[in-house]
Amino acid sequence: MVEGLQLRHYNAEEAQELVDQLVEVYLDAHADDGPLYNEQRYRHQLALHMPRAGWELVTTTIGGELVGYIYGFPLAADTRWWEGIQEPIPAGFTEENGKRTFAISELVVRRARQRRGVARMLHDELLSRRTEVRSTLLVRPNNTVAYHAYRSWGWRDITRLRPDWEDAPTFKVLIKP
Repeated sequence: MVEGLQLRHYNAEEAQELVDQLVEVYLDAHADDGPLYNEQRYRHQLALHMPRAGWELVTTTIGGELVGYIYGFPLAADTRWWEGIQEPIPAGFTEENGKRTFAISELVVRRARQRRGVARMLHDELLSRRTEVRSTLLVRPNNTVAYHAYRSWGWRDITRLRPDWEDAPTFKVLIKP
């Protein structure tokens, strides 16, 4: 664990002032993950995600420097989150109402601070306050470090999903009650 970490929760309005820092940490964390992980696409993603009802961000700083964060939002009845899901899935699995599933969209930590418990702390802090029945996240199959961390934190595999965006990878779909 890293000494001196400070956690803070933000809603979308409060987080607007942090967008440049969020992008900077994201690009640092994904520096070796290929062209999909670029500034333009990520800024677009944030612009689409932040206005969603219930969007929440938890950050961690050390000495005022943003070193990591996690964010997500509840899935509304008209969500597109499950588009591209691969069969078989349990009956009713993709049915949403805004209170059933909290989707974690990003969990990123600067490369210099990875593998020190920062991600787990962010994960636990965010989920400790959620009231949804379950949470979901997507992880690239080749991101074995993250995948094994999620599994050790109680997440389980359900299926795979390939989003409908250009050059999207096929992700593993994980669920946590």
